[in-house]
Amino acid sequence: MKKYDVAIVGAGIVGLAHAFQAAKRGLKAIIFERTEQAEGASVRNFGMVWPIGQNAGDLYDIALLSRQIWLELNDEKVVEVEECGSIHLAHHSDEMILLEEFVSQKTHQSEIINATEVINRSVLANESGLLGGMYSPTELRINPRTAPHKIAHWLLKKPNVEIRFNTSIIKIESNRMISSDGRSWEANKIMICSGSDLKTLYPDEFIKSDLVLCKLQMLKSVSQKKLLNTQTPHLASGLTLRHYSCFENCLSLEKLKQRIQSETPELDLFGIHVLASQFPNGEVILGDSHEYGDQITPFNKTEIDELMIRELKKVIKLDDWTIRERWYGVYAKHPELPVFDHRVDDCVSLFVGTSGAGMTMAFGLADRYWNNLSRN
Repeated sequence: MKKYDVAIVGAGIVGLAHAFQAAKRGLKAIIFERTEQAEGASVRNFGMVWPIGQNAGDLYDIALLSRQIWLELNDEKVVEVEECGSIHLAHHSDEMILLEEFVSQKTHQSEIINATEVINRSVLANESGLLGGMYSPTELRINPRTAPHKIAHWLLKKPNVEIRFNTSIIKIESNRMISSDGRSWEANKIMICSGSDLKTLYPDEFIKSDLVLCKLQMLKSVSQKKLLNTQTPHLASGLTLRHYSCFENCLSLEKLKQRIQSETPELDLFGIHVLASQFPNGEVILGDSHEYGDQITPFNKTEIDELMIRELKKVIKLDDWTIRERWYGVYAKHPELPVFDHRVDDCVSLFVGTSGAGMTMAFGLADRYWNNLSRN
């Protein structure tokens, strides 16, 4: 039986980030993916690398490290990465006040820009009622539909990496992995990076972990002609200010939350905060919502889509609001940790639950993990 230094279950962005680090260190690695290619949260997102949303300090540094690795992959022509930056739009005075307070803390690379500057940087921004915004240069745009697939096939070209697609690992005994068709492999170290699917392979560990599943609904518009020859930053509305924990230190946040709760309580019911990300072909990814635990069903809610579009129309302008695609994704979220990193035994470790920030955090978290491992 062939034996490996490292085996990784899951070829989403977290599993690929660990395979990337193992390969860099010359380790013999094998990745298992139950489908023909990744189909989970890694391909069902905005394609945003979003350091601006991470808490100041260690988490922001990890996000910037991930950003650096994405740019290295771009330089090596593995994936196409665009340094697009982001703008948080302010259409209410309390949003502008909060953004000014955040920028004044000088914890993130960011600056306040006026309404004219916002319009000059983005043809998507709705100038009606626009007061200004916050620009950050650190955000990247990546095509989530193709990036995991391209990274996987790039890793396959390395002599010390193997990937078994369409291979479902159903049981792990000590250092031995067994697939649904009875095949088995051995490894000195086994990393479980299966995201929300952790509850299938390790149901007891999932229950003990405090991880909770989160479902989000997303949309994609038809191509917008005005976007075909231009690049726009990612756009976030003032609703996002109550979603990302980096803003929690702002004293002005509570007043903003109270106003939103008073005016639009239905948004809090479904965890709606809206963002927009341009695709190279002029399509725009739009979203999103957040339903947790027992709220989750296999069915999308028309009400949520309508609420998201209603709020998006307040902050961005599309020439054609025809929706080309609708989908949902599910990710695992830990209430306190940026990732659930848990050692089951001497061989098996769980590394799941990046709380919807896998594109932003996975490469940095994996780099930190393997560096710490080599020091111990």
